[in-house]
Amino acid sequence: MPTYTDDLGEEVALSGSPRRVVSLVPALTEAVEHTASGVIAGATDYCTHPPELDAVRVGGSKYPNVDAVLELRPDLVLANSEENRPEDVRRLRGEGVPVWVMAAPATVPDALASLRSLLTGPFEVDAPAWLTDAEARWTDEPPAPRAHAVVPVWRKPWVVLGRDTFGGDVLRRLGVAVVYADHEDRYPRPPIDELRALFTDGTADLLVLPDEPYEFTDDDGPQFFPAPRYVLVSGRYLTWYGPSLVDAHRELSKVLPVRHDLGRV
Repeated sequence: MPTYTDDLGEEVALSGSPRRVVSLVPALTEAVEHTASGVIAGATDYCTHPPELDAVRVGGSKYPNVDAVLELRPDLVLANSEENRPEDVRRLRGEGVPVWVMAAPATVPDALASLRSLLTGPFEVDAPAWLTDAEARWTDEPPAPRAHAVVPVWRKPWVVLGRDTFGGDVLRRLGVAVVYADHEDRYPRPPIDELRALFTDGTADLLVLPDEPYEFTDDDGPQFFPAPRYVLVSGRYLTWYGPSLVDAHRELSKVLPVRHDLGRV
């Protein structure tokens, strides 16, 4: 029985290459389905890619229906240390289900290395073309920052990208520095007055508004700030690791760092 080691150092024993997989992570769902089509038997309600995915839905990432997962009799469950609760992982393992936990990546190279380990290890496939393409696009040294951004990911309360986040590294590699990158928290919750002051005093000159997990729009987000430059971006391009990274580099590069007009991707 082959045994692999996941990102957290836990051994994952499998009887062979997985054929019935439940993914509790939208980005991993897309990555695996693109690489080993047909193996995803169950996925969360937020696993929206690939759009044609035909899988049983097992609830949300943070609060999946563990009983529904077990009913699918998976030979592997995919989880993430940030998106999924340790108690759910423990219960699945206690029921004899192998669980591979991916560490929350702090950088794009970290995410790509983790994906390579998962796909070429447990799934026993050669590195797919999308992975080698993404590795080639994202390995250059980040340029000097040409914009300094506040990047909210939630409102009510306001939550922004802070230190060691995948999305922050995506922006850094495209010439945009995240203002809260040195904060002690990965996802700070600053008051709106503090956020506004960053634009007033010149610390920030760009507002980046993704459409997930909170769906910011032209009418919901920019009006809370003192007329900064802003861009609306795809949350999938900003925060998903997987095949989307190939398009993300091209599409985000079109507007980041932005000129004095508005951009949308």
